[in-house]
Amino acid sequence: MTDQLSRIAAFCDGEHGGNPAGVWIGSALPDAIEMQHIAAEVDFSETAFAAPLNGGWRVRYFSPQTEVPFCGHATIALGAALALRNGDGQFDLTLNQAKITVSGQKGETTIAAALQSPPTQSLPAPEMALHQALDLFGYSLQDLDPRIPPAMVFAGAKHLLLCLKSRAKLRGMRYDFACGKRWMNSHEVQTIALIHAESDQVFQARNPFAAGGVYEDPATGAAAAALAGYLRDIAWPHGGAIELIQGEDMGCRSLIHAEIGPEPGSSIRISGHARLMTT
Repeated sequence: MTDQLSRIAAFCDGEHGGNPAGVWIGSALPDAIEMQHIAAEVDFSETAFAAPLNGGWRVRYFSPQTEVPFCGHATIALGAALALRNGDGQFDLTLNQAKITVSGQKGETTIAAALQSPPTQSLPAPEMALHQALDLFGYSLQDLDPRIPPAMVFAGAKHLLLCLKSRAKLRGMRYDFACGKRWMNSHEVQTIALIHAESDQVFQARNPFAAGGVYEDPATGAAAAALAGYLRDIAWPHGGAIELIQGEDMGCRSLIHAEIGPEPGSSIRISGHARLMTT
């Protein structure tokens, strides 16, 4: 098998937008130092590395600065790459801490892809961590939507979730990058998931990702899965599925679909479209 590095935008809006990911596929994974070097050279928020394992694929994810346990958009990009390489189908993935699946189906201009996330979990946000995060963005408790309380949410990675009452507050999101990185690293948080509920089933989202060396992620499948699991935990009237619009305020509109089963803690199906990038 020839080693291959692709650049694929995941969760694109038609032929535009989406979150770029690197996808490296080879006969055996490089060592961690080499994967980190490749991810830094690719310089996208994440690069997925995959090699055959027991009829499926061993997968690891690296941001430009560190390894991450799970990345949704890079998994969607990997599903697209595997479909282009091996044909449409479902693929078993072994991650560092979980086993999941991803599927890919080629279309005329994009590839439809879907993943089953790791199990979900949610916990109330610790009070001190919450106030520190609000200070980071210049928000107050009065800016938060009380229907969706602040929480630490999980679906393969840990995120702080803050739901804002105002779309304008979300649009005006700003923070000090160095302070954000220190806060995320000290609390072992992958991203801060900032959302606004446009309706019961449609959410606007932004995801600062300073922990990975990226100011903001234009599409975050792991955070979408964690949000979906949390909505299930609090009995939000999601109707079995939600749509997330992310990256709009970055000029990189991305669309994420999440299907929510009834069983607490069970995996979330995250789907979207991907496109092969020419540069």
